[in-house]
Amino acid sequence: MAKHSHPYRNLWRNVCTFFRENALDPFPIRHSLSELTPRNIGADSKAALNVALLTLPQGMAYAAIAELPIYYGIICAIIAGVLAPIFAGSRFTILGPTNATAFMVFSFFVSHPEVDMQSKMLMMPLLVFMVGALSVAGAYFKVADLLQYVSRSVLVGYITGAAILIMTNQMKHILGVAEPMAEAGAKTFFSILHAMGSFWQSYQWQPFLLGGCTLALYLYMQKRLAALPNFAICLTVTTLITYLLKMFVPAFSEIATFTPFNDFSFSPSLPTLDFDTISVLFGVAFAISFLASLENTVMGKSLGSRSGERPDVNQDMFAVGMANLGASLLSPMPASGSLTRSALNYDSGAKTRFASIYCSLLCLLGFWALVELPIVEHIPKASLSGLVIGIAITLIKWHQIRICLRATHDDALVIISTFSATLITRLDYAIFAGVALSITLFLRKASKPHLIEYEVSDEGDLRELDKKKNRQNPAISIVHVEGDLFFGAADLFHTQVQITASDPNLKVIILRLKNARHLDATSVMALESLVKHMREQGRFVLISGATREVYKVLKLSGALETIQGDCDRSQGETNVFIYAPSNPNLSTRDALLRAQELLGTKTADIKIFYDPSHKKS
Repeated sequence: MAKHSHPYRNLWRNVCTFFRENALDPFPIRHSLSELTPRNIGADSKAALNVALLTLPQGMAYAAIAELPIYYGIICAIIAGVLAPIFAGSRFTILGPTNATAFMVFSFFVSHPEVDMQSKMLMMPLLVFMVGALSVAGAYFKVADLLQYVSRSVLVGYITGAAILIMTNQMKHILGVAEPMAEAGAKTFFSILHAMGSFWQSYQWQPFLLGGCTLALYLYMQKRLAALPNFAICLTVTTLITYLLKMFVPAFSEIATFTPFNDFSFSPSLPTLDFDTISVLFGVAFAISFLASLENTVMGKSLGSRSGERPDVNQDMFAVGMANLGASLLSPMPASGSLTRSALNYDSGAKTRFASIYCSLLCLLGFWALVELPIVEHIPKASLSGLVIGIAITLIKWHQIRICLRATHDDALVIISTFSATLITRLDYAIFAGVALSITLFLRKASKPHLIEYEVSDEGDLRELDKKKNRQNPAISIVHVEGDLFFGAADLFHTQVQITASDPNLKVIILRLKNARHLDATSVMALESLVKHMREQGRFVLISGATREVYKVLKLSGALETIQGDCDRSQGETNVFIYAPSNPNLSTRDALLRAQELLGTKTADIKIFYDPSHKKS
């Protein structure tokens, strides 16, 4: 009796085949199991402790930025920290909540005041699930490879604008006007600033003093004692001070603190797929997925340059997607690659990807302590806001801003536009506006093909035509086309060739396409239009040096028939001459011979050099 394959074995084989065909590894962690040595475990554990001391308070801070329950940030860090190293290409990646994605969540929901807190909590699992699904799909379609075309100026402008928004929004806790600000429903930087200014009579000095001192302490320790877990230290110190002040100083008895984690319940569930809600969330989910992948790519390349690892940006994007899909089961916030925590992981001596898992286990232990012990209810909101403002200040990289403003006019335009958009509109709109401008400027540069007119020298070489001199044969022009001929360049290509064709003495144009790349439908139609225009006037267009790629596009599009329209193919006549790598100028020589045939003359002196050792068949 024939043995039947186990169904799960077939499923596993199909999954592996799928990922292999798309250059994604379903479980890269399996290659690291041999690295579980006592020495590596010790190094990873030490790094994990350092990262955990930063992850716990940062998770709370980023949840506070998104105006979610602060334990959401911790849960997100725990789940992402376990799942990401299973699928990531990098050894040092630490995933979890980040400031940029957290504020995008805040920006979206504050622009929808009709969504109350309960509805927001119900929508978060679906939002995180959509971010994960879009990231997985993006990894499959190699979207991360396209991020190289997004100018770094976009990210610098976005983060700088988001940092200012973070500081402005957190000032409501520092000034003690969080409740009236929530009712005001301010959506953008200027509306937040205006609303906050209108409540000046309600400002309180106690949270201002507490938040200001926390911020000053954090900035001082970051400057003097950067190697210490300053975030956790500052939050612990100010929490103890506030506890004592509330006991002995009546003026501080009403300082706002956080709600304890008693309402937390561990109940995994699948996100509800409501298509109306999906429609509402799709734009911001796409923006967060894009931003998370962009952050992860920048982080991967930054760490790769230090560690010598070659980043696999699509594999890392896949890890972002899987981390978010897992996080969506517990309703937390979107996860992204944290450059700060990943850099700390590397600097702390991490050796393998298991450091991220150890860090998550330590965070889980810390979360248990926060749930069971009376700690969270004594953390003042003003102190955490001061620390969030401190993080935001460190996000503003003046050196990078100066480079973007001074490098080129395009970079300056991109960073200024993106930065301005973050202050005027929603952050998901702002990032798309910056990316669109960046790509537009890139296409403008890429859409300028170089057209150089050539002549044949007495030695038989092609050389650039001296504009001050006339052509040796005024009826024939050899135009060398170099660069991309995709849709953005088609009109410019057509216009430049028409300028050359405006000479009434010119009868034949030989387009030398050896270095022309990326023909598409738009450029083919422009070429076809030129051929028809010249033919109507009794003039001709020949193609020389056409690569196999160019020839294939012309043939499949049907433009080849138009170009060959005046040829007797049964007699071997052709207007298209294929590039021969062994003799680059042979196709141009043959095109010149064809031009003479069309002109009915043999007066042109053809001395195209070719390799004499090459034997024509």
